[in-house]
Parts: sequence; structure tokens; C-alpha cells
Amino acid sequence: MPHPSDPSTPQELLANWSPESWRDFDALQQPAFDEQEDLDRVVSQLRQYPPLVTPWEIDRLQGQLAEASVGKRFLLQGGDCAERFDECRGDVIANRLKVLLQMSLVLIYGLRLPVIRVGRFAGQYAKPRSSDFEGRNGQQLPAYRGDMVNAPEFGREARRPAPERMLTAYERSAMTLNYIRALGEGGFSDLHHPENWDLGFVTSDKLRDEYQGIVDSILEALRFMEAVSPSPISDTDRVSFYTSHEALILPYEEALTREADGSAWNLSTHFPWIGKRTNEPEGAHVEYARGIRNPIGLKIGPDTSKSDLRTLLDVLNPGHLPGRITLITRFGANGIEGVLPGLIKEVRSAGHSVLWSCDPMHGNTETLSNGLKTRRFENILAELEQAFDIHHACGSVLGGVHLELTGENVTECTGGARGLQEKDLLEHYESRVDPRLNAEQALELAFSIVRKCRSMRNGS
Repeated sequence: MPHPSDPSTPQELLANWSPESWRDFDALQQPAFDEQEDLDRVVSQLRQYPPLVTPWEIDRLQGQLAEASVGKRFLLQGGDCAERFDECRGDVIANRLKVLLQMSLVLIYGLRLPVIRVGRFAGQYAKPRSSDFEGRNGQQLPAYRGDMVNAPEFGREARRPAPERMLTAYERSAMTLNYIRALGEGGFSDLHHPENWDLGFVTSDKLRDEYQGIVDSILEALRFMEAVSPSPISDTDRVSFYTSHEALILPYEEALTREADGSAWNLSTHFPWIGKRTNEPEGAHVEYARGIRNPIGLKIGPDTSKSDLRTLLDVLNPGHLPGRITLITRFGANGIEGVLPGLIKEVRSAGHSVLWSCDPMHGNTETLSNGLKTRRFENILAELEQAFDIHHACGSVLGGVHLELTGENVTECTGGARGLQEKDLLEHYESRVDPRLNAEQALELAFSIVRKCRSMRNGS
């Protein structure tokens, strides 16, 4: 079933939309639940739960994303590939925030821009998969689709998609968000006390010294401003974090969609995105996303055609609202140069205003002979640097980065300051799905972004 085309107004486009209208479209990557009655019961229960975020928070984020699209802010979006129920713990959550805070501090200081901090957390419990089934020793079972759907253990009961897991995902999201807000409003994020963000994970003396130099400079500037200012400097003791996740399991997203001020809002997250495997212009995920007021992330890859991209933008943002659409590109270091320039020109010719963000992770995933997935730091950096160069050459703005990372000391991506090699990956390989940058690699990438932007400004 096609989406309405050529509406005279955005209101006309939404006349045929409801939070349930996606059910009339082809919905990819959905779990095969055994009993529809069980799913309906869970969805009905979720409808009664309080929202996790508010419309005014979402509105504020969209305004900031609009500023990032024209180079007045920078979007840092990062976090786990897929959250785990058993990692809803204070230390894990604090470490995620810590690495995002450290990266944002480097970016703010180096880019001289405010940074929008958006975490892949408080809802990133589901993942698309390339195959519906996984086989081991002659047995075929449903693929693991994230803790919201089933369990990673290879067993018939563990892999059975269970609607009740959506209730657990909501509860874990609420607990995570509650702690994030408490940390963000309290002393954890106070710029006067960066010792809260210790560098115990950093093994590189050069990286540690470079970061400490930034901290010392910021503290010196704060003390000077407070000495000459008649009133306290605001917002140095608290930091805002926004949440994001892939809007993948549509019954869950539908259940947490609420009406306010004459609009429909997805109040499970501030910033939902549509993944590359579900971005078909006439698919159910696009149908759902076109009707909600949230800003929408849209992942595009090397197989995204110019015509499909134009159609997606027309459907998702017929009113051409600034900040509404963030295009998250994922091409791979070897593929970005041949595709991105044409898409930038297509978006410009269509008259759409978008925020361009680079996901240098997913296009650079490879599987080793032992079955482990990994990503090479040099390829991640190469795609990111090429993205900056291409946007600059096209007169465009790369206003953000989208990363899979963790605050834990994992060994999942090779390279970086520590020089991790393939033989080192088994030391602390913990991801159940895709490999993540560890905290040291993530901080190193933030410095690389700053160096790249400075070299572009200096014309070198």
C-alpha cells in the first residue's frame, strides 16, 4: 500500500495516518510471536504506562538539530549496539555517560561549538538481523534480535520471541533514564569537577596528556569568568542528554505513541531512527515515522538510490521543517566517495534541509575466520575523514557523528592508540551483536575529529 503522495499540506498527508496505520504496510524485521493475544495484551498494558520523555524535550532537541544542520552545533550520538537487560546497572550507565561527556568536552573545546549529546540508550534493546534464523549443529532457531525480543542463549525457549520482554524493556529504559537524569542534574556532570570522569581506561600517555590539557584550560577559563562575572555562570554543573533508539519493533513504538497539542509523539524516546534494513519508502516503518512529531534519524547506505531518498524526504518531511530529518550515512571507507556526493546534490536539488551525520561503523564491519565481527579503527577514521572532505567540497555541512561505543574496557575493534590486533580481541569481547569502540578508542576518535576540522579550517 503506497503512502499518500503530493499532499497540498502536511495536515492533508496526516489525514490518513494513525499510530496503527503501519499495520496496513509491509513490516520487515518483526518477530514472529506465537500468539497474537499475548502481543495484544502486552501492547494494551504498555498503552497505560507513563511516557518516558516529554514533548517539550523533543521540541528542544529538534531546535538544536536544526542549528546543527547549518553548522551552529555538533551532534554526538553514541552508545551500545544493543543494550542488555543484565547491564542495567549504575556503573555501566555512568561509564556510558562518562565517555560521552569526555568526547563532548573535547569536541566543544576543539570545534568551538555546543555539542548535542544523544545516547543510544534507554530503549536500544532490539536489533535487525540479516537472517531470521541461526543454525548450529544441524538445529535451526530464531535469530537473536535483542533482549526486547528474545534471549541470546542458543535454546528453543530462549530464542522464542516473547512479547512480555517489551514490558521488561520499558522498565529497564525507565530505570536507565531515571539514573541518567539524576547524574546529568547532579555533580557527576559538573565542569568544575572533571575528576568524576577519570581516565583509568586510557593507556596512551599522549592521549591522556592531551585530554588533561583541555580540562586544565576549561577550568582556568571558568575560574576567570567567575572572578569577573557578578553572577554565577549557569549550566556548568548540569548537562542534558537525549535518548535515541532504532524504532524497530513497531507494536512497542505504537503503544508508547501519545497525543498532545494536536500532534502524535513517540514518547519512548526523544530521537527514533529508521534503520537501513527498514527504510523502504513504502514500508511500515516509514509509514509509522511520518506521523510522529519527533525528529527522525534515517540511515542510508550505498544501495540507497537518489529517487528513493527524495521520496523518503517528501514522505517524512513534507513541510520541510528544519531539524526534522537527520540523514545518517553508512557507506564504508571504500564506498563513501562514489555515493555521498550524488546524494548531497539530490537533497539540495529537492529543496530539503537535513542534518547530515556520519555513521562510520556499520559499513566497515568484517567477520574474521573465527566468526568474530570486528571493525578496524583506521577504516572508521578513514570514512569519517572522507565524509568531512566530501561535505566541504560539496558546500555542505557534516553536523554529526553516530557511533557504537561503550564505556567499558572491551576489545572488539582493532587498532587505535593501544594497537589492538585480531589476536587481542578475545581478551574482552563482550558484544552479542556488533563490535563497539572502547572508551579509549572513542576518545581518540573525538580528538581525530577536532584535528580534521582544524586542518580544514586552516586549508591544509
